[in-house]
Amino acid sequence: MNEDQARNRIGNGPENLAVLRHMALNLLRKEPSRRSLPKKLRCAALSDAFLAKILAQA
Repeated sequence: MNEDQARNRIGNGPENLAVLRHMALNLLRKEPSRRSLPKKLRCAALSDAFLAKILAQA
């Protein structure tokens, strides 16, 4: 998820982003297709329909 490029290193920013990152990864892991996690990440980045499907699980 390109964490090395993140510019928020002060205060609660890193912890807040870590929580959001964990939530996103958990939603992707919960998705029932047989794709690998990197493929699900790529698919969610390229397809608005797949991203909406992932976010609708919550």
